[in-house]
Amino acid sequence: MSSVQTPIHSGFSMASTADEVLAGIDLTGKTAIVTGGYSGIGTETSRALRAAGARVIVPARDLAKARKTLEGIDVEIEPMDLADPASIDAFVERFLARGEPLHILVNSAGVMAMPLTRDARGYEMQFATNHLGHFQLTTGLWPALKRAHGARVVSVSSRGHRFAGVDFDDPHFERREYDPWMAYGQSKTANVLFALGVDKRGEAEGIRAFALHPGAIITDLIRHMSEDDLRARGAIDDEGRPVVDLARGFKSVPQGAATSVWCATSPQLDGMGGVYCEDVEVSPVLVDADNTPGRVSNDVGVRPWAIDPEAVERLWTLSEKLTV
Repeated sequence: MSSVQTPIHSGFSMASTADEVLAGIDLTGKTAIVTGGYSGIGTETSRALRAAGARVIVPARDLAKARKTLEGIDVEIEPMDLADPASIDAFVERFLARGEPLHILVNSAGVMAMPLTRDARGYEMQFATNHLGHFQLTTGLWPALKRAHGARVVSVSSRGHRFAGVDFDDPHFERREYDPWMAYGQSKTANVLFALGVDKRGEAEGIRAFALHPGAIITDLIRHMSEDDLRARGAIDDEGRPVVDLARGFKSVPQGAATSVWCATSPQLDGMGGVYCEDVEVSPVLVDADNTPGRVSNDVGVRPWAIDPEAVERLWTLSEKLTV
């Protein structure tokens, strides 16, 4: 059963870094896959897990960029494109052929607030990349996760899940007007619902799952936002440099990766799963807040629609249908 969605008093905070969270944790002999592991907080997640002793595999759409970004970090880079189902299947097939266990899967890759774009199947790209690609990858890797006899799946969501729930009647904006922030919010809600679905199906087999908000971190994820927009939101200063200001929720990259590695490794979460976390803590349920699209909010908590058991099952059924 999913754990109670309430804080556990971890002793960490929004200022904690990935290395601080991993202090004293030995991941020698463990294998981790980190999607998006060559950009933003994904790079820091890969580095920190490797520094703690894990073998880290980074699937990459852009192999040249991955090699350059990860130079000096002892990780394995494999080709894979989350927007290409055949590419995902090929990656899964290569990994499963090794017959090895997979202890940690961090689904960190994503796109945000992009103009309306569709993949080869006609699916809206944010939903296809942020959710469906990870659904296909995770379910494909299920035999390896079972083999670990104690695996964790980490779904990197966002406070952006507050912008929208999943529109099960029109997830690809075929009949409604497209809004990039609504599409982003839908995909981030899907990330949370998916983690709950994984945890429900995996608990008996030793697979636990967590969703999380990493914090507001200025990385390549903001590439579809204009400089004027970023400056108006206080995300960059007058010189165009990223702002780090915990009082307003803006974190550094090491701080942004902390909740990901905590969910992936912390013994504080042993026996738990199916919860949404932020600031290295299990979040409360947030009933009333401002959901203005694109707004950076410091309100801590998960929206009820992102942890609704009926929506968890509806999304799983829809995702199976869309990834056949």
